[in-house]
Amino acid sequence: MPTYEYECTHCGHQFEKFQSMTEPPVKRCPECRHKVKKLLSGGAGIIFKGSGFYQTDYRSSEYKKQAKEESKQAKDASSDNKKKTTDKKKKKKTAD
Repeated sequence: MPTYEYECTHCGHQFEKFQSMTEPPVKRCPECRHKVKKLLSGGAGIIFKGSGFYQTDYRSSEYKKQAKEESKQAKDASSDNKKKTTDKKKKKKTAD
């Protein structure tokens, strides 16, 4: 439920009212019983801390360890494939 801010048009008293959105607005000042006006407020500030807000930002250390190992294996496999391709090219050149 939001907090609304009001100000009395007669005495200048400012106050906050914690009320649901469906409740009617406050009409009278609690101090002098004159009319009040609803003030525009900035609301609560949202503070985001951390490097980001993605699902992957909060992975367990075990998951990160496994991902690192898989990444290393993939790099090793790709370097092996490159080596095999290079060896085949060298054999072809020497055969010609």
